[in-house]
Amino acid sequence: CLAMFKKIMKGGHRKPSKSEANEPPTTYGPGSNVVVSHASRGALVQSPVTTATPQPPPMTSVEPLPLFRDVPVSERQSLFLRKVQNCCFLFDFTDTVKNAREKEIKRQTLLELVDFIQSGASKIISESCQEEMVKMVSLNIFRCLPPGSHENTGQEPADPEEEEPYLEPSWPHLQLVYELLLRYVVSTDTDTKVAKRYIHHSFVLKLLDLFDSEDPREREYLKTILHRIYGKFMVHRPFIRKAINNIFYRFIYETERHSGIGELLEILGSIINGFALPMKEEHKLFLIRVLIPLHKPKPIAIYHQQLSYCIVQFVEKDYKLADTVIRGLLKYWPVTNCTKENLFLTELEEVLEATQPVEFQRCMVPLFQQIGRSLNSSHFQVAERALFLWNNEHIVGLIAQNRTVILPIIYPALEKNIQSHWNQAVHGLTTNIKKMFMEMDLELFEECQRQYEEKQAKSKEVEEQRLLSWKRLAEAAAKRDGVVGGEDHMITS
Repeated sequence: CLAMFKKIMKGGHRKPSKSEANEPPTTYGPGSNVVVSHASRGALVQSPVTTATPQPPPMTSVEPLPLFRDVPVSERQSLFLRKVQNCCFLFDFTDTVKNAREKEIKRQTLLELVDFIQSGASKIISESCQEEMVKMVSLNIFRCLPPGSHENTGQEPADPEEEEPYLEPSWPHLQLVYELLLRYVVSTDTDTKVAKRYIHHSFVLKLLDLFDSEDPREREYLKTILHRIYGKFMVHRPFIRKAINNIFYRFIYETERHSGIGELLEILGSIINGFALPMKEEHKLFLIRVLIPLHKPKPIAIYHQQLSYCIVQFVEKDYKLADTVIRGLLKYWPVTNCTKENLFLTELEEVLEATQPVEFQRCMVPLFQQIGRSLNSSHFQVAERALFLWNNEHIVGLIAQNRTVILPIIYPALEKNIQSHWNQAVHGLTTNIKKMFMEMDLELFEECQRQYEEKQAKSKEVEEQRLLSWKRLAEAAAKRDGVVGGEDHMITS
């Protein structure tokens, strides 16, 4: 009896087999997540989200699979995994004929997966299903991007605005993979506590690397997905901001070439809009160290609209930053690039629109020294754009309050335009601004006019003295040369 008892005890504590050891424990009870699916009223099935779905055997090729609606609810998770496996096969899209049948099966399968997730099924699929789906997405989208045209030819990079965008050949599948990821991220049924195990830092970094894709369709999807990840996964927010900063640093100080700067700035524009007040020091440093230096690179025209929006958002959030922003613009003000100068003047107007009088007074002297130089630009569009600043009522109000400082700075530029600018439109606009200042403060205007005329007369006198001095030197030199020449003649004869 004792031997039999020992044998029974030993059997009760036997070592589990390998297959049993690898199976995750199935847990039911108050602590488990049990969801009742109402997809089929005939068979209500309890599907615990936390339990793993048994892996189907590996597939060796793309196979047609039944639709989700054609199988019982209890088998849908297993079918989901098989469909995910179907989508892990990659094809060569440069050859449209090759594997045409398999490509179409995969495309249809991706469409089904998108519909399945969009219909709210993500709340009933297990964690292992979610993990396999994210792995499949990663396999399809994370790839080496093709080199740019300038990298292939070895020639100087052309203007990015003039280059034809590269279109990804595999887009018929890639678009659906991105759509699947987007639907998974935005779904209200997706539990962030579970999803963050697969949408982790490494995944986010790889997404950010793809922003350098030349295909604008891909960048648009990436922008939407990253923005939604930022909104949904609060734990990732500081990491995402830091990673985007690093992309900008490399662009500004190393490459000056990146396809996705505009899209990244669009995401940041929305993020800045949601900053709480008082603003954190980290965000102010981002403005000073990243956004303002982004005015330096040559291809600014491609992303200037988004950059300007971010800058203005900062000033509207915290008016005290206006002085910092304006001085930053002046630091990177273009000297010979007229197209870029026009962009700066447009942005400057938007910033001044949000600037308060106290901040304006801090930077108005260097600001209007630069505006004066722009007024005298020989490129009529630059001069015209600078003159259009006076069409803005808020800016005119700021100028009127500080006219005793501003008018003496820009009066010489106004006079120079009237006397010598070649463009009639610039001439007419300048005359209108002079009239505006006369109506604003006639006494100040006449004083500036008198000082200008005195300065011009003095400059003319100095110039005449300079010319006279040169004339005397030339006469003395000629007289000396004549004497020396005569002496040489006497010696040689």
